[in-house]
Amino acid sequence: MSDTIAGLRRKLGSAGELRSVVRTMKAVAASSIVQYERSVAALTDYYHTVELGLSVSLREVESMRLPDPSRRPAGGSATGAIVFGSDQGLVGQFNEAVADCAVAALAAVPGQVRVWAVGERVQARLTEAGLACTGTFAVPAAVTAITALVAQILLETDASGTRGPAAELYLFYNRPATGSIYTPVTERLLPLDSAWRHKLMERHWPTHNLPEVLGTGTATLRALIGEYLFVSLFRACAESLASENASRLAAMQRAEKNIDELLEAMNATFYRLRQSSIDEELFDVVSGFEALSQ
Repeated sequence: MSDTIAGLRRKLGSAGELRSVVRTMKAVAASSIVQYERSVAALTDYYHTVELGLSVSLREVESMRLPDPSRRPAGGSATGAIVFGSDQGLVGQFNEAVADCAVAALAAVPGQVRVWAVGERVQARLTEAGLACTGTFAVPAAVTAITALVAQILLETDASGTRGPAAELYLFYNRPATGSIYTPVTERLLPLDSAWRHKLMERHWPTHNLPEVLGTGTATLRALIGEYLFVSLFRACAESLASENASRLAAMQRAEKNIDELLEAMNATFYRLRQSSIDEELFDVVSGFEALSQ
């Protein structure tokens, strides 16, 4: 009986330590969600500013002809895809959801597709699904590290030819959703076709002051397009990280609930066994006293 009680004591201690670890991970995930959501909110205003600048520059540079996706070159065009996942586990079906979304969408894309994975976990999932990855990037550990990742992605895609005039570039990531933890998103970032151009040119300027483009119109337009690509990738990465931490938070909440239920059951068993042991010892004492009295 004493061995059983000692074993339960060890199990209760281990479960208590595990609950402390889970609570710490919950706190870290919750704080991470806040910083990534704030970065996305702050990025919204900058994204709107870049779009306004593009609308003005496109009106100034009407001679610049952007490729129409319906007019694909005879030799085909380069196609790239960026899939944002995670490096760490304990995120539920986070990587599976975005990887399955990417595999299904890219199956309909003709020609060879170059795929870059952000995160070792999603890279392994894509490989299992038969989609080989050209390269893998490490997942940023903080908001300040997203800028370096985006710059690296832009360099890789530029060197591989997936940012040319007729190239296509797709983004796959999980976005925080109301009513659920996240939802997989497919976004075609390139090419910057005529539909995209006309949509921006039709944007209404928010003030009565007429805007003016400084410097060479083409150079300004190219700089704004570069900012557009940068801010789109940054936002996708930040939303993916927010979704990852939300998924981890939900997993830790489930784990904490299971640990609490296990602790409650083990505590009930422990108290019952201890009371039974005390009762047996009392019975032994009473029986010994009665024997001595006789």
